[in-house]
Amino acid sequence: MSAAARDDGGDPPTPAEGEVELDDVVECVLDLAAEIPAGSVSTYGRIAVEARVRCGRGTARQVGRIMALHGDQVPWWRVVTASGAPADRVSSRALTRLRAEHVPLRGDRVDLAQALHAFALPVPAAPLLDDLPSDDATSDDQEATRA
Repeated sequence: MSAAARDDGGDPPTPAEGEVELDDVVECVLDLAAEIPAGSVSTYGRIAVEARVRCGRGTARQVGRIMALHGDQVPWWRVVTASGAPADRVSSRALTRLRAEHVPLRGDRVDLAQALHAFALPVPAAPLLDDLPSDDATSDDQEATRA
Protein backbone atom coordinates (compact mmCIF):
# COMPACT_ATOMS: atom_id res chain seq x y z
CA MET A 1 0.00 0.00 0.00
CA SER A 2 1.36 3.42 -0.92
CA ALA A 3 1.89 6.15 1.64
CA ALA A 4 -0.89 8.15 0.00
CA ALA A 5 -3.33 5.26 0.46
CA ARG A 6 -2.52 4.71 4.16
CA ASP A 7 -4.47 6.46 6.85
CA ASP A 8 -2.34 6.33 9.97
CA GLY A 9 -4.12 9.22 11.68
CA GLY A 10 -1.30 11.65 10.97
CA ASP A 11 -1.25 14.47 8.47
CA PRO A 12 -3.37 13.93 5.38
CA PRO A 13 -1.40 12.49 2.50
CA THR A 14 0.08 14.96 0.06
CA PRO A 15 -0.54 14.48 -3.63
CA ALA A 16 2.06 12.51 -5.55
CA GLU A 17 4.19 14.49 -7.96
CA GLY A 18 2.06 15.56 -10.90
CA GLU A 19 -1.23 15.13 -9.03
CA VAL A 20 -3.31 18.15 -8.12
CA GLU A 21 -5.37 18.65 -5.00
CA LEU A 22 -8.86 19.15 -6.34
CA ASP A 23 -10.89 20.48 -3.41
CA ASP A 24 -11.09 24.09 -4.65
CA VAL A 25 -11.34 22.95 -8.27
CA VAL A 26 -14.17 20.55 -7.35
CA GLU A 27 -16.19 23.37 -5.83
CA CYS A 28 -15.46 25.66 -8.77
CA VAL A 29 -16.43 23.05 -11.38
CA LEU A 30 -19.63 22.15 -9.54
CA ASP A 31 -20.55 25.83 -9.24
CA LEU A 32 -20.02 26.25 -12.98
CA ALA A 33 -22.09 23.17 -13.83
CA ALA A 34 -24.87 24.49 -11.58
CA GLU A 35 -24.91 27.75 -13.59
CA ILE A 36 -25.90 25.99 -16.83
CA PRO A 37 -29.62 26.66 -17.32
CA ALA A 38 -32.16 24.11 -18.50
CA GLY A 39 -32.14 23.91 -22.29
CA SER A 40 -28.40 24.61 -22.50
CA VAL A 41 -25.19 22.62 -22.10
CA SER A 42 -21.48 23.17 -21.71
CA THR A 43 -18.52 20.99 -22.54
CA TYR A 44 -15.85 19.58 -20.27
CA GLY A 45 -13.32 21.79 -22.05
CA ARG A 46 -15.38 24.97 -21.74
CA ILE A 47 -15.89 24.37 -18.04
CA ALA A 48 -12.14 23.76 -17.66
CA VAL A 49 -11.34 27.08 -19.36
CA GLU A 50 -13.84 28.89 -17.16
CA ALA A 51 -12.45 27.15 -14.06
CA ARG A 52 -8.96 28.40 -14.96
CA VAL A 53 -10.32 31.94 -15.31
CA ARG A 54 -12.22 31.85 -12.02
CA CYS A 55 -10.15 29.48 -9.91
CA GLY A 56 -6.72 29.43 -11.51
CA ARG A 57 -6.78 25.72 -12.39
CA GLY A 58 -8.73 23.10 -14.26
CA THR A 59 -8.37 20.71 -17.17
CA ALA A 60 -11.03 18.92 -19.19
CA ARG A 61 -9.90 15.61 -17.67
CA GLN A 62 -10.30 17.02 -14.17
CA VAL A 63 -13.78 18.27 -15.06
CA GLY A 64 -14.69 14.79 -16.32
CA ARG A 65 -13.38 13.17 -13.16
CA ILE A 66 -15.15 15.68 -10.92
CA MET A 67 -18.41 15.18 -12.77
CA ALA A 68 -18.04 11.39 -12.50
CA LEU A 69 -17.44 11.57 -8.74
CA HIS A 70 -19.58 14.53 -7.68
CA GLY A 71 -21.89 15.28 -10.60
CA ASP A 72 -24.97 14.04 -8.78
CA GLN A 73 -24.93 17.35 -6.88
CA VAL A 74 -25.57 19.38 -10.07
CA PRO A 75 -27.32 18.96 -13.44
CA TRP A 76 -24.62 16.60 -14.73
CA TRP A 77 -26.47 15.81 -17.97
CA ARG A 78 -25.82 19.39 -19.13
CA VAL A 79 -22.07 18.72 -19.39
CA VAL A 80 -21.10 16.98 -22.62
CA THR A 81 -18.03 16.22 -24.72
CA ALA A 82 -16.65 18.62 -27.31
CA SER A 83 -18.59 16.71 -29.98
CA GLY A 84 -21.85 17.25 -28.09
CA ALA A 85 -22.14 13.64 -26.95
CA PRO A 86 -22.94 12.83 -23.33
CA ALA A 87 -20.41 10.71 -21.45
CA ASP A 88 -20.71 7.07 -22.59
CA ARG A 89 -21.56 5.61 -19.20
CA VAL A 90 -24.56 7.93 -18.72
CA SER A 91 -25.51 8.57 -22.32
CA SER A 92 -29.06 7.18 -22.34
CA ARG A 93 -30.01 8.83 -19.02
CA ALA A 94 -28.46 12.13 -20.11
CA LEU A 95 -30.24 12.09 -23.48
CA THR A 96 -33.57 11.44 -21.76
CA ARG A 97 -33.06 14.47 -19.52
CA LEU A 98 -31.76 16.67 -22.36
CA ARG A 99 -34.79 15.81 -24.49
CA ALA A 100 -37.08 16.64 -21.55
CA GLU A 101 -35.42 20.08 -21.36
CA HIS A 102 -35.87 20.57 -25.13
CA VAL A 103 -32.13 20.79 -25.77
CA PRO A 104 -31.61 20.80 -29.55
CA LEU A 105 -30.13 17.47 -30.64
CA ARG A 106 -28.74 16.04 -33.86
CA GLY A 107 -29.18 12.33 -33.38
CA ASP A 108 -27.58 11.43 -30.06
CA ARG A 109 -25.49 14.60 -29.86
CA VAL A 110 -26.32 18.08 -28.67
CA ASP A 111 -26.36 20.76 -31.35
CA LEU A 112 -23.70 22.89 -29.68
CA ALA A 113 -24.20 25.79 -32.10
CA GLN A 114 -27.67 26.25 -30.63
CA ALA A 115 -27.34 24.97 -27.06
CA LEU A 116 -23.88 25.96 -25.80
CA HIS A 117 -24.11 28.05 -22.64
CA ALA A 118 -22.03 31.24 -22.49
CA PHE A 119 -20.74 31.76 -18.97
CA ALA A 120 -20.96 35.33 -17.70
CA LEU A 121 -17.70 37.14 -17.33
CA PRO A 122 -16.63 37.52 -13.70
CA VAL A 123 -17.54 40.97 -12.42
CA PRO A 124 -14.56 42.76 -10.91
CA ALA A 125 -15.10 44.17 -7.46
CA ALA A 126 -16.13 47.81 -7.53
CA PRO A 127 -13.80 50.21 -5.75
CA LEU A 128 -14.98 51.52 -2.44
CA LEU A 129 -15.96 55.16 -2.38
CA ASP A 130 -13.07 55.81 0.00
CA ASP A 131 -10.68 54.49 -2.67
CA LEU A 132 -11.86 56.93 -5.33
CA PRO A 133 -10.06 60.27 -5.68
CA SER A 134 -11.93 63.15 -4.12
CA ASP A 135 -12.85 66.29 -6.03
CA ASP A 136 -10.30 68.18 -3.90
CA ALA A 137 -7.49 65.85 -4.97
CA THR A 138 -8.44 66.29 -8.62
CA SER A 139 -8.45 70.08 -8.24
CA ASP A 140 -5.04 70.01 -6.52
CA ASP A 141 -3.64 67.84 -9.34
CA GLN A 142 -5.00 70.21 -11.98
CA GLU A 143 -3.54 73.25 -10.20
CA ALA A 144 -0.15 71.56 -9.89
CA THR A 145 -0.21 70.81 -13.61
CA ARG A 146 -0.92 74.45 -14.46
CA ALA A 147 1.94 75.73 -12.29
